[in-house]
Amino acid sequence: MAGKYRNLIIILSDQLDINSPVFEDFDKNQDIIWMAETQEEATRYWNHKLKIVYFFSAMRHFRDELKEKGYRVFYHELSSAKSNDRGEDLEAVLKKDIHMRHPDKLVVTQPGDFAIQERLTKLAKEEDLSLDILTDSHFYDTIESFNDFQDSKKGYLLETYYRHLRKRHGILLTSGDEPEGGDWNFDKENRESFNQAPSDIKAPISFRPDDITEEVIQMVRKRFDDHPGSLDHFDLPVSRKEALRLLNDFIEHRLKAFGKYQDAMWTGKPFLYHSRISAALNLKLLNPREVVEKAEDAYHEGDAPINSVEGFIRQIIGWREFIRGVYWREMPGYAKMNHLGAQHDVPSFFWDGDTDMECIHQSMQGVVGHAYAHHIQRLMVLGLFSLLYGTHPRKFHEWHVAMYADAHEWVSLPNALGMSQYGDGGIVGTKPYTASANYINKMSNYCKNCRYSPNQKTGEDACPFNALYWDFLDRHHDKLNDNRRMNFQMKNLEKKDDQEMKEIRSRARKLKKDWSNG
Repeated sequence: MAGKYRNLIIILSDQLDINSPVFEDFDKNQDIIWMAETQEEATRYWNHKLKIVYFFSAMRHFRDELKEKGYRVFYHELSSAKSNDRGEDLEAVLKKDIHMRHPDKLVVTQPGDFAIQERLTKLAKEEDLSLDILTDSHFYDTIESFNDFQDSKKGYLLETYYRHLRKRHGILLTSGDEPEGGDWNFDKENRESFNQAPSDIKAPISFRPDDITEEVIQMVRKRFDDHPGSLDHFDLPVSRKEALRLLNDFIEHRLKAFGKYQDAMWTGKPFLYHSRISAALNLKLLNPREVVEKAEDAYHEGDAPINSVEGFIRQIIGWREFIRGVYWREMPGYAKMNHLGAQHDVPSFFWDGDTDMECIHQSMQGVVGHAYAHHIQRLMVLGLFSLLYGTHPRKFHEWHVAMYADAHEWVSLPNALGMSQYGDGGIVGTKPYTASANYINKMSNYCKNCRYSPNQKTGEDACPFNALYWDFLDRHHDKLNDNRRMNFQMKNLEKKDDQEMKEIRSRARKLKKDWSNG
């Protein structure tokens, strides 16, 4: 029944936080909450089936939590029918409800997507409604504060910003405001690999789909059956209660060894000592403050060493906050950057893992089965391959957003287009993350189970990473030669004679032709 309300509170799919500022002035007699599953949410990118299930199931669980607390919620739910009338975008669905509910004002927490914020602003103007965009209190820093910090700097540097946030919030500091353990960064202690198969790792707890999740799974199987990925292993936390259990499980069972082995990889082990909480964190089922506090408590109680705790906390208050700041400071132009002029599409095996390169096959097993890969698989296997291959950075970002359950616009663009593909020319990372097969061989056992040799540069049995690595350095010599962090690699390139480079270029061309035809 149509009525008149004071505020229509918009809650987007990644804002499932009961402590959001939109609830601070909420009047249950005058205000309504609006949430919608839309076709666009699943199809703006060719999203992984598991990711679609995760978003919509978590939304439905949050809807029910709000209703139990007495909030009035108008929720649009997708059906299994592909012709369902909710096959519309966000604005079309919202506009219908504005005309039915007649709110005086729209209220939303700042979206994580620049385009969504622009679209909501435009819609409010068209409907002659005011739109309050509230600061997202889920983060330690605000966009305004990040900009103030950067205004006094010549460029971006994660380490400087990370130390700034630790000092400001008193994280991992002694009573004298010095860093715990005597250093700000213990990354040098966090680069070990496994000498043998790791056998003492307790896998993250999994969560059996309940009735709500099962209903969403069946809807996705029917409505989005042509999307990539598998639903055979859905086990993600879809409520805050479950997300807290996952966090506690990590702190108790894996944080202790996380630092030492955070860069290691092993066949058939997609999770190892990693937390796997990022998907829940980015839906706002967890707050970064409670995550950091639990990790810091583990250090003070002697349950985890400083290198593990500092390395984990740096991912949250350092990297996570940093890339969000970069995203909002650099958009919208950032999304169009392509510093190296890469033009290839994402190769077909990035959607299904069907390749004889064992490192990519193993990394893609986690992506296809769990919509997950840990940061080294993302950066130094899949990201590295795309960089060397010459994938267009925007297309790599779109693949990244589609295939990972924790990927959103704000977190993906600086990570995928910037750090991984060097599409921003050094805004996020001071150099492109390039390596040959030697790095993967050092940090994993993948090469031992692969048909290709990591020691050969050319020939049918040579690891494709090797030819692509030297070909990449050769193709971009002029742009990379002045980067002092690339000096060692560029000098090694210059030592190669003409015949060897001819063979490398020929091998790289053949590989790219085979993949582009595949």
